[in-house]
Amino acid sequence: MTTGTTPKKDYNSNDRFLFAVDCIVFGVSGNKLQLLVFEREVEPLAGEWSLLGSFIEKNESTADAASRVLLELTGLDNIYMEQLHCFATPDRDPGGRVVSVAYWSLIKINQNDREFNVDNHKARWVSIDEMPGLILDHGEMVNMAIKRLRERARFYPVGFELVPREFTLRQLLSVYEAIFDHKIDDRNFRKKILKSGLLTPLDKKDKTTSRKGSFLYEFNKGTYRQLQDKGYNFEF
Repeated sequence: MTTGTTPKKDYNSNDRFLFAVDCIVFGVSGNKLQLLVFEREVEPLAGEWSLLGSFIEKNESTADAASRVLLELTGLDNIYMEQLHCFATPDRDPGGRVVSVAYWSLIKINQNDREFNVDNHKARWVSIDEMPGLILDHGEMVNMAIKRLRERARFYPVGFELVPREFTLRQLLSVYEAIFDHKIDDRNFRKKILKSGLLTPLDKKDKTTSRKGSFLYEFNKGTYRQLQDKGYNFEF
């Protein structure tokens, strides 16, 4: 005599689940890491703060669905994005049995008001240390994404996704201070980053903060692609 459950051998006899994506969107303002949060528009939990997400459409992969969500939000289709984790606790969503694949992404805050206007989406940027309570397991998603961002930023040039195309060393320093959440020695940072070969100096200055101005740089795309593949120690 055998014991145990009888396996469900065909597709139709198995339970059906809803499949979704959630997007953790990071930016930097000043030297603070920012998170984009949204006021949920549907029940359950309408009016609460949430990450932006969507159910996956029939002919989409999870990556395609996340890209669609980000495109609808920002109007941009070249956003840095990585898959984070699958969240599948049976009771994670009171609305039903929903499995969610989370993605984290990096965008430049205020890069173009016409392309990216969060006011149209009932959204706002919040500093990570002032993050409101989020619905479901979204707080867990954010904490996991911050950890992953810091791991990636330590060895790969992902922090460069958070500054304008032309930027000052001070702006770049502020990004890394925001990611790692601590002050970084200015002199050591400048010495190491200039030695890396990642920056191309431009023959112009940013004079928005002082009359003397600060020299502008842009990324050396060749070096950037190399370090994306083999890594580099960005610990400052």
